[in-house]
Amino acid sequence: MNKTQLIDEIVAKTGLKKKDAEAALAAFVDVFADTLVKGEKVQIAGLGSFEVKTKAQRIGRNPKTQETIVIPESKAVAFSASKTLKDLVNQ
Repeated sequence: MNKTQLIDEIVAKTGLKKKDAEAALAAFVDVFADTLVKGEKVQIAGLGSFEVKTKAQRIGRNPKTQETIVIPESKAVAFSASKTLKDLVNQ
């Protein structure tokens, strides 16, 4: 599902105007991203939790040249599904 399809589903389920659904989704994405950038965890009941985790610096290898390289520390968003979502998917 892409953004346009998601907006169409929101309109169908809520009866909102398309413009309002787009604005609500845009605001949600902005708040969601800003919260993660601040290093805070986002928990949504029935869906799960999102948090930023730091991957440590590590040694890697170029498969073509076999040269070792240092892969710098990086951050990634991790998602943990709620029990409710897991149960729904496994029905």
